[in-house]
Formats: sequence, structure tokens, C-alpha cells
Amino acid sequence: MKNLLHSFLLTTTALALALAPAARAAEEKSTKEVAVIKTSAGEMVIEFWPETAPKTVANFIKLAKSGFYDGTAFHRIIKGFMIQGGDPLSKDPSKEMMWGTGSSPERVKAEFNDRKHETGVISMARSANPDSASCQFFICLPDASDPKMQGLNGNYTCFGKLIKGEDVLKQLGDTPVGGSAGGESSKPKERVGVESIKIVPADSIK
Repeated sequence: MKNLLHSFLLTTTALALALAPAARAAEEKSTKEVAVIKTSAGEMVIEFWPETAPKTVANFIKLAKSGFYDGTAFHRIIKGFMIQGGDPLSKDPSKEMMWGTGSSPERVKAEFNDRKHETGVISMARSANPDSASCQFFICLPDASDPKMQGLNGNYTCFGKLIKGEDVLKQLGDTPVGGSAGGESSKPKERVGVESIKIVPADSIK
């Protein structure tokens, strides 16, 4: 009887250990969140890399949940390179000359990592100071093998990647642009609006 009980306990323990990874995976899936970026051209969905850039992901989610990004615009688009948004000043057309200079109250310390900047990767914009990222972000257009991407790797904090809406990203990347205030050919000729950025459970996306 004792041997039978011992055998039963061992079997039960082994079964519990075997099921534990699956249970953890199911729990992680149910709590995982993604960002739905609703633009004037359609929706894009971004998955996060919290294991790579935890503070950056937390900051982005916090801002998005507060409605910080709603009504902003992709104010800088460089064909074949990236689209940039997240500036709160872009909500106000009268401040167009200042677009690109806006920020949020907090600064996020750089979390440079080994992830490569490639098509669909979202990364934080910053000034010359590596720890100056706050709210502005950019989404990459070319493949990782493109020479333009090499200078970004290890110098900017990438924290997620597009998992839905590749057609929308391509359309935004092909937006006609003209000269910006600084003379760069990156200013959209028509407003590329960000209606909202919502944080939703990953398993709610079909």
C-alpha cells in the first residue's frame, strides 16, 4: 500500500511538472499585450519585446493607455528608411514648425540591445544624448541587410515589431513628402494621422 501511494505521488508530481510549462505559456499568452495603432491609412499591430527593453515597453504602454498618442501624426517619413511619430505637438497644426521637438515628462534610459532594426521594427527616437528617449518612436521600412539600418543597431532602443498591417506600413512609407523646416525631404504633404494607439490583449487580435 505504501509503495502504491509512493508511486501515485511520484506520478502526480511528474505530471504536474510536465504540465507546468504549458500552464505558464497559457498564462503568458493571456496576459500578453499588443499595441493597435489606428492611422488614417488603416491599422497596424505591434508586439512588444519586454525581455529586451522592459523600461521602454512599460513607458510606451503607459503613454498609450493614458491617450497620450491619440490625435498625433507621423510627422516625419523618409521613403525606404522609416516613419516617425509620437510627438504630442503634432496634435496641433498651428505648431507644425515645432513638430519633432515635443516630448513627454519622463526620459527613458537607453536599452540598446542585440535586436536588429529591420522591416516593421519599432524603436525609440532620441537626441544626441543616448538617454533622451521619451515618447517619439519610429518604425523601420527596409530589411535588416539594408546599409541604412546598420547605423541604428546598438544605437537606438528597438522594443517591438509589427505583426499585422504590413500593407498599411508600406502605404505610409510611400507617402509623398516635401522639405521639412530643416530642409530634409521628409515632411508629409498630407497629414498622416494617428487616430489612436490602444493596448489590448494579444489573444484578442485575429
